Amino acid sequence: MAVMALASVVPHHVQVSIVTGDPLSRAGLAATLGGQPGIAVVDEPAGDDHAVTVVVADEVDEAVARDIRAARATGRDRIVLLVGRVDDAGLLAAVESGVSGVVRRSQATGTNLAAAIRAAAAGEGTLPPDLLGRLLSQVGRLQRQVLGPRGLTFAGLTEREIAVLRLLAEGFDTAVVGRRLYFSERTVKNIIHDVTSRLDLRNRTHAVVYAMRQGLI
Repeated sequence: MAVMALASVVPHHVQVSIVTGDPLSRAGLAATLGGQPGIAVVDEPAGDDHAVTVVVADEVDEAVARDIRAARATGRDRIVLLVGRVDDAGLLAAVESGVSGVVRRSQATGTNLAAAIRAAAAGEGTLPPDLLGRLLSQVGRLQRQVLGPRGLTFAGLTEREIAVLRLLAEGFDTAVVGRRLYFSERTVKNIIHDVTSRLDLRNRTHAVVYAMRQGLI
């Protein structure tokens, strides 16, 4: 069933571009992927929303993060990182830069790399189990040590801001929201202004929609 669902989303051929500073690595990778069904290695994707970029690196440093961000800036937001080694900081940097999947070079075969590419083309992510565990540990540590003490969530909102937006979503005006939360109406309006300014949202309706899309209310 899962295979059928994937096939319905991914086109017959996934266009794959390769970013690497080593021409030999590119040639070898292109030859490996060229033998995989449904994979077409190209220099530049031709307007395909499902196209995938494979970034090849020894480790994740600022130059690699820059390559990933540059690919995303051109509209190629489906990126698989083929990396030699990755520590906790590098893993977090790769995820922050916007990769869809990570494959270790020592574990890469044509088959599993092609699977990661197809998953990225379908809008899914791929991580080796140990890297997933390390990433989740880092996320938990970030929440406990950085965001939690500041009253923030991963969506960039405080619990107080979420409470205000939740009541606005229920149709209450700022005066009623203030009474419900024991705030002055001025405080409620200041909270709304802070949220819309910080997150570059147009108005309180946009802020409510943002919170709903984030699954906060």
